[in-house]
Amino acid sequence: MNFTDSAEGKGKGKGPLRYVSGGSVTDHTMDNKLSYGDKWRQMGYDEKKAAVDEEMKRMNRLPANSSYAAHRLRVLNKVLQLMSIQRTVSQEEELELLFASLSL
Repeated sequence: MNFTDSAEGKGKGKGPLRYVSGGSVTDHTMDNKLSYGDKWRQMGYDEKKAAVDEEMKRMNRLPANSSYAAHRLRVLNKVLQLMSIQRTVSQEEELELLFASLSL
């Protein structure tokens, strides 16, 4: 079985989609999200807060009129809020998914 990143077989191997000889595609984006979720579960509170704080600093260095930065800062503030309260199991799982989607 031959794996490449483009339909022509000339890709560089950096994208999440892999074309398999025969034309089928394998999506590896969830593999990355799972690893971030695992990373989140293994981190302590201080490590989680430090990761979120570092990302907030990074977003604050972007242009003030950046809609991407503004949205991401709102999400990061929500993460900090959720981290500060006692959560149910389902809320904890939701927070893990949110953290995974941020790819911190």
